[in-house]
Amino acid sequence: MADTYDLVILGSGPGGYVAAIRASQLGLKVAIVERERLGGICLNWGCIPTKALLRTSEIYHYMQNAESYGLKADNVGFDLAKVVDRSRKVAGQLNAGVKGLMKKNKVTVVEGVGTVTAKGKLSVKQADKTVEFEAKNIIVATGARARDLPFAKADGKTIWTYRHAMVPTEMPTKLLVIGSGAIGVEFASFYNDMGADVTIVEMLPRILPVEDEEVSAFMDKALTKQGIKLLTGTGLEGLAPSGSGVTAKIKHKDGKVVEETFSHAIVAIGIVPNTENIGLEALGVETDRGHIKTDGYGRTNVDGIWAIGDVTGAPWLAHKASHEGIIAVEKIAGGSPHQMDKANIPGCTYSRPQVASVGMTEAKAKEAGYELKVGKFPFIGNGKAIALGEAEGFVKTVFDAKTGELLGAHMVGAEVTELIQGYVVARQLETTEAELMETVFAHPTLSEMMHESVLGAYGRSIHY
Repeated sequence: MADTYDLVILGSGPGGYVAAIRASQLGLKVAIVERERLGGICLNWGCIPTKALLRTSEIYHYMQNAESYGLKADNVGFDLAKVVDRSRKVAGQLNAGVKGLMKKNKVTVVEGVGTVTAKGKLSVKQADKTVEFEAKNIIVATGARARDLPFAKADGKTIWTYRHAMVPTEMPTKLLVIGSGAIGVEFASFYNDMGADVTIVEMLPRILPVEDEEVSAFMDKALTKQGIKLLTGTGLEGLAPSGSGVTAKIKHKDGKVVEETFSHAIVAIGIVPNTENIGLEALGVETDRGHIKTDGYGRTNVDGIWAIGDVTGAPWLAHKASHEGIIAVEKIAGGSPHQMDKANIPGCTYSRPQVASVGMTEAKAKEAGYELKVGKFPFIGNGKAIALGEAEGFVKTVFDAKTGELLGAHMVGAEVTELIQGYVVARQLETTEAELMETVFAHPTLSEMMHESVLGAYGRSIHY
């Protein structure tokens, strides 16, 4: 006889496990099904362990430049195995934390491969048996996986996806990064700071193409200054193992195809949603290029079937998945949550320097027909940034000139992934320039640049 629940969640990433906790808080009997490790890709193979690696490379960079702070650090080096081990331990600690949260919130954890067999029914294949479940509602939170090049599958030896790049057994000497989105730029930044010779290939005209054009231009100069070779408007026509490395056929802007050999290549060209073989086709769940179509509450076209996170499409971010999970569960429980507003989801890139943004770019706002007021303030005008030795970067704000609505905010520089939340809160509260101008920012802090950028949009900047 099948076990019966109010809700069964397929996938335990930042969407699934957060949804499970909220469902339990609302009094629902909930089970979560996971085929690998609690916490999903983000916690185990994405957001968290990569940030541990990037923290290591950041400290290594500071050690190599200790003299600029009046310090001495001789014979600086690193142990790659220990660097990777620290990253894995960080992920392991959080995995254990999620297990504790499931137990605390009385969520039934089911290990195995889940398949939706009918509306309200789900089977889980385990090593020695298949377990059946019935649920009033099912949330699909199966996430996504790295996209392979059609002509070169990742082999884990010289051609890597992000998973391979997080647990290297050897340090690349000459690294090719294919794709300049957040993942590609983060890995390029890490390996460059650790001493690799790094080249980024991007088919679009600029790196970090979803960011504001001024941010992309700044990052182009910053990464080039650090020694990273950037090839934009450039295609990849071939990639194959060659001896102890890999040979790439790179088509440059002028149409010329050049062969170049690298020790390793990281493929960072996007993701593929995990929607195959979980029973969605038989139920008639609508998809768009593999991603499940949902409304603002996470509902699919099939009653009782919901979907959240990467499996539903862009932006492919952990915090978007978590928020979608909360909204869906509160709707399932009979509440009246707000619908998902993707315009208020911040994006962060944890490279050196960091990039963060929310809302519309200046170009998108102009395309939408807005009359704009734009403010921009440089890190070099901020006392805290200078004291930190991090005086490169800027904060940019985009306002509707007619209403004072904050349409977007874009940052590049030290710790901007922490600063961006101030503007996210402002947008959520529908704050205008008037409230932001009248807000007191502590001194000396990096956040003062946020204030100055707002003031600058209206010709009132004090320190620039």
